[in-house]
Amino acid sequence: MNKAQLVEAIADKLGGRQPAADAVDAVLDAIVRAVVSGDRVSVTGFGSFEKVERPARYARNPQTGERVRVKKTSVPRFRAGQGFKDLVSGAKKLPRGGEVAVKKAPKGSLSGGAAATARTTTKKAAAKKTTKAAAKKTTAAAKKATTTAKKATTKKAAAKKTTAKKAPAKKTTAKKAPAKRTSTRKRAAAR
Repeated sequence: MNKAQLVEAIADKLGGRQPAADAVDAVLDAIVRAVVSGDRVSVTGFGSFEKVERPARYARNPQTGERVRVKKTSVPRFRAGQGFKDLVSGAKKLPRGGEVAVKKAPKGSLSGGAAATARTTTKKAAAKKTTKAAAKKTTAAAKKATTTAKKATTKKAAAKKTTAKKAPAKKTTAKKAPAKRTSTRKRAAAR
């Protein structure tokens, strides 16, 4: 089924071809815009659309066998919902012509009423609090790591200084040894 056939299939329910075409265009446009912006679009019983990041990788050119670098990219992904999967696999029977095959969303979930707005606002506030708490933890961890690194650097510098102070003392001891030899030679010559 292509887009024109889809419009024809729903034209009877919406009262004509033009309203059906407008509805299909509006739904597809809304899905595409949401996925491009990074949002996930979930339709209960049907499935979800989301944007997925693919990291850079190496691939092989099938003609030459040459190794080729493939850049990082973003791709859309569709995952079928459980109701859709059940209908396709045959676990559930497809309803007759007049009934809706995909379960309708729960009552009130599609309305833009105060309850839905309040839930969205609450979720956003909770997400902000979580993000701020995570940022504080990350900052605290970074400060702790910096302090630990500074302490380690200070300890290394102190160790180098003490090593440097001890080394000249050994050199002076080495210089004293030849002096003893000369004195022994002088004694032998004097005898």
